[in-house]
Amino acid sequence: MVPGDIFVVLGLIAAMYIAWNLGANDAANPTNFAVGSGAISLRNAIIMFSLFAAIGAILQGYMVMKTIGKGVVRDIEPIGALAASIAAGLWVTLATWKGLPVSTTHSTVGSVLGIGLAYILLESRPTPINWGIVATVVLSWVTSPLSTIALSVLLYSVFSRLEKILVSKIKEYYKIFKYMLLFNLAFSAYAFGANDVGNATGVYVSVISKLYGIPDRTTMLYLAALGSVGIALGAFTWGYRVIRTVGFNITRLDYVMATAAGLSNALVVWLFSTIPKIYLGYGMPISTTHASVSSVIGVGIARSRSLKSLNIRTVSLIIASWILTVPIAASLSFAIYYVVRLFI
Repeated sequence: MVPGDIFVVLGLIAAMYIAWNLGANDAANPTNFAVGSGAISLRNAIIMFSLFAAIGAILQGYMVMKTIGKGVVRDIEPIGALAASIAAGLWVTLATWKGLPVSTTHSTVGSVLGIGLAYILLESRPTPINWGIVATVVLSWVTSPLSTIALSVLLYSVFSRLEKILVSKIKEYYKIFKYMLLFNLAFSAYAFGANDVGNATGVYVSVISKLYGIPDRTTMLYLAALGSVGIALGAFTWGYRVIRTVGFNITRLDYVMATAAGLSNALVVWLFSTIPKIYLGYGMPISTTHASVSSVIGVGIARSRSLKSLNIRTVSLIIASWILTVPIAASLSFAIYYVVRLFI
């Protein structure tokens, strides 16, 4: 193997590590509503998650993969891609071990930014960072949780009224909400796969296309399939850790709350993946973690009309981990790249 090939192989191994982290930390995003409300067992939820996340990754994963792979930092080389993957993976692994639902999206974009800064500060390259796209991505990180909270509050109001109508007409009305929860799980997992597979593999689109002359779309399809395998492995090994935190420790979910939160999460993630691609040419890599947790917070607020139903300690720990994610991932990738370059 030539050096470039070696780093591509190592990079793809690192991409699988990121994908494993995605499954381990972010399997909670589509599943916590159904599991937390008791609509489905943890094992069956993870099976559904793995299947529909793979479908979403393969059919629509390219929309966001291109943004991370060629949008945030131009022409990342194999060494930089490897350093970014390792940095993002280390932070998400630590957070998952502690049961904290951090954003793999933020970790990945932060680590890619760290490489861009390394190019500028260590090698005096012309600015490789596309600050326009970075600003748009950061804006989406703010608007997506706010949108999810607002939508979950609205949907909770709608479904609460629907519950009152069904109670008087259908004896086992709760089964309707159970089926809706299962639909939401499938839809949310699909949206997750479409938006998040780029976090694991998007950084390698430019690398592989440039080294081997493979068309971008073909490269992204292969990378989506690879990422889907890693996501499934992560979900089946460590996925339960964060599912328990979000599904049970933020607020107690009933069927109505879970249905509203799940649909809100799925719609926001899918819309941010799809609509910007149509109008701007690239999908927004939003945090599916932020959307998921925000939807749970939203229905908790809607039910009690205050913050009293929320576990403030858990929410505070989650928000603190969110704030730290980008600077930690960027610092780690910068440091790893610097150390690797000393020996190459």
